[in-house]
Amino acid sequence: MAINNVVFQAVAHPWMCDAMLHLTTRHYMAMFDDASYHFLHKVFGWTATQVKDNGIGFADVKHVIEYQAEVGSGELLSVSAQLTKLGGKSMTVLYSMYNSQTEELVATLESTSVLFDTNARKAIAFSDDWRSRASDYLA
Repeated sequence: MAINNVVFQAVAHPWMCDAMLHLTTRHYMAMFDDASYHFLHKVFGWTATQVKDNGIGFADVKHVIEYQAEVGSGELLSVSAQLTKLGGKSMTVLYSMYNSQTEELVATLESTSVLFDTNARKAIAFSDDWRSRASDYLA
């Protein structure tokens, strides 16, 4: 089985592991967060420079993480992403983390985010162009 829609890859380094010798929860979130930047670029062409240039960013409003299997030191990880819902101002993405060697699912993150005007500090609607781009990635 091939892992589809990979947007991020990482290594579970020893310094990321806790006293029980597995990847500690703070690093799952960091990897999912890094994956989200790659996914936003892939889908919308968005990068952090858009915050500086035109005040457009994203704000996460909900996260649900499910841990499926332990991740030990030295394991290779891949994170895939699937857009599951696109509303007027919000979207939901399912991120799935796999052990790259065994292709076992180790964790998922369901993330809901809003498109955000960083100057007005409020959610804004997706443009028709961005909605069109996103439709190619919608499950």
